[in-house]
Amino acid sequence: RTLAWALWFWEQFCKYPGDHPRAHTSIFELLTIGISSVQHPRGSYLLDTLQSLFFASSSSEQKHFIVVVHLADPDPKWLGQMISSISTLFKPYIQARQLIVINTPLKSYLPLKDLKKNLHDSPAYVAFSSKQNMDYAFLMNFATNHSDYFLMIEDDVKCAPGFVTQIVTIVSAWENKSWLTLNFSQLGFTGKLFRTRDLPCLVHFLFLFYQEMPCDYLLAHFHDLLIPSVFYHMGNYSVFEDTCFPVEKEKVFGEPDNPVANVLTDMMAGLNVIPQYAYILNKECYSVLDPVEGNYLTVILEKPQKVIRIEVLTGSDKQGLYWLQQGQVELGYDPLENSRGCTRYTLLGPLVEGHLDQRVFYEEDSVEELSCIRLIVLASQKSWLLVRQIRVWTQPEEEKIGNDNMEKDITD
Repeated sequence: RTLAWALWFWEQFCKYPGDHPRAHTSIFELLTIGISSVQHPRGSYLLDTLQSLFFASSSSEQKHFIVVVHLADPDPKWLGQMISSISTLFKPYIQARQLIVINTPLKSYLPLKDLKKNLHDSPAYVAFSSKQNMDYAFLMNFATNHSDYFLMIEDDVKCAPGFVTQIVTIVSAWENKSWLTLNFSQLGFTGKLFRTRDLPCLVHFLFLFYQEMPCDYLLAHFHDLLIPSVFYHMGNYSVFEDTCFPVEKEKVFGEPDNPVANVLTDMMAGLNVIPQYAYILNKECYSVLDPVEGNYLTVILEKPQKVIRIEVLTGSDKQGLYWLQQGQVELGYDPLENSRGCTRYTLLGPLVEGHLDQRVFYEEDSVEELSCIRLIVLASQKSWLLVRQIRVWTQPEEEKIGNDNMEKDITD
């Protein structure tokens, strides 16, 4: 029976897979990154995943992709919390239409009761995987008209720096070859890249066989159906193993080396504390009473530096109290006279539960150096705030010399 359905599916939807006209509706015509997210018993990593996507890509790379998040859990409380968090932490990306959040009402789903039992799975798992197949199908259906390519990832991954450039390089090499998916990960459905012209066919397939088996098994059958065996290995080939997911091997940074700097703030401090406590690498911390929206604390470096990593710790390290509930860190360039700050700032990232630990990336061949690190309060809070430590790592001198010599060799 399943084979008969598959043959009918082929005739109806996939015999001419290129006949799906598409009109671009977005300026981001290269890549759509899709994430489907539901509640998890041990907490959500969705915000961390979004942070990784945006902050592991350069400003020039960000011009070529959008992110579509499908909040696929029907719990209204969870939906409200996630929408609020995403709206607060990623407001600039939402306003730029670079981040789109969608939700599908449960009434739009096919039946999720009295499902088939397959592969010796429990009824609960069959229900979960059946709904997940439709979660992905709704997401892909929405993404069809937004770009030339679609990359599927899960809601608990990190992305390696420069992943967009690496994907573009691989796609360019495969542009004139026959493929259905390019595989940038071995983690289930994560890292699967499709041409958006093929998505309508896959969407129909997922809806038709949603209760038969989990999505990664369905994808394998989808390959069997559409790709002749001579191309099967090519279509399912891991073209850049461990490039994007999971994250590349961690760089060893050693201890922070906070360069000499002055610290300015407009926050109301506690007794006998100075702003410099937030930056000195010891156990002192900077305590603030009732911070208000717009308050800032700015580290102004004595000399511009090639900063490669920044960590901001707020709140008590033991009790988990008094952390900055909504805030972000910005990078400053072109210092003002008299050490009063910088003329322009770019976003490094939001604090998540009072904490940010982020690498700083530069455009290729950039000689620009950092002059300011600014912590911004995004919402007032009626409590103490402890800025426990701002930790900074700069590029070692030997790396600078090596990079300079490399640039000299290239120039010569």
